[in-house]
Amino acid sequence: MSESYGIDVLAFGPHPDDVELFCGGLLARMAALGYRTGIVDLTRGEKSSRGTPETRAQETEAASRALGLSLRENLDLPDGWLNPWAGFEAPEAERARASAVSRVVEVLRRLRPELVVVPWEEERHPDHEAASTLVTRALFFAGVRKFEAEPQGPPFTPRQVLYYPLRHLAEPSFVVDVSSVYERKLAAVHCYASQVQPRPDAPPTLVGSPLSLTSLQARDAFYGAQVGVPHGEPYVIRETLGLTDPLDHFRRNSFARPLFFPQRR
Repeated sequence: MSESYGIDVLAFGPHPDDVELFCGGLLARMAALGYRTGIVDLTRGEKSSRGTPETRAQETEAASRALGLSLRENLDLPDGWLNPWAGFEAPEAERARASAVSRVVEVLRRLRPELVVVPWEEERHPDHEAASTLVTRALFFAGVRKFEAEPQGPPFTPRQVLYYPLRHLAEPSFVVDVSSVYERKLAAVHCYASQVQPRPDAPPTLVGSPLSLTSLQARDAFYGAQVGVPHGEPYVIRETLGLTDPLDHFRRNSFARPLFFPQRR
């Protein structure tokens, strides 16, 4: 497996706006530090109750600029029908082109991200859970030399994978301080006016409800308080985090005393 990396940080979103809402602070922070960041949206959000795919595309362009992204792509998988096993029933000769997993494998091998950010597995929206499974499967098979994609590309495994919770409050492995770029995150979220702006003439949705954005800010303030900063975003890793010099790590990542504490088991 090659250790030659391309883009620094790559986040996957089930629909345009999911990444902005729940890990936009991380991407804005990494971009501010000089890293190359990108988003791959799996669908165009065409089943959304509000807006149109054309409007959503314009909003996505504006949000990408607000976050300072280096690239953004859309796989155009079917919204509402996101399926980690889609295309596996196709004849073997067609699977490299037809399967959803192969589509994501191709992206990973081509962009070669050092850090990959993926939706957490427990979610309210079925597409969000499906996206987590789909990208997790693709991360494994991207490193398998004989797993076919179109175009093929050499096998690849990223340095680390982070999972970002959406509506479910997962217990984080760590919290990223996004206070310095929080206004930039909110600016990116507000680009999706068709989705997040409360409108009495529009169909009622969770993200478009009057309390939606204040709830998001409350969530980020809550996680920030756990590490003593104004705003934070939670992330989960599946492996044990290793440190070679714990003292140096905590010197370079020093925070004020937390205001909330994790549950003791």
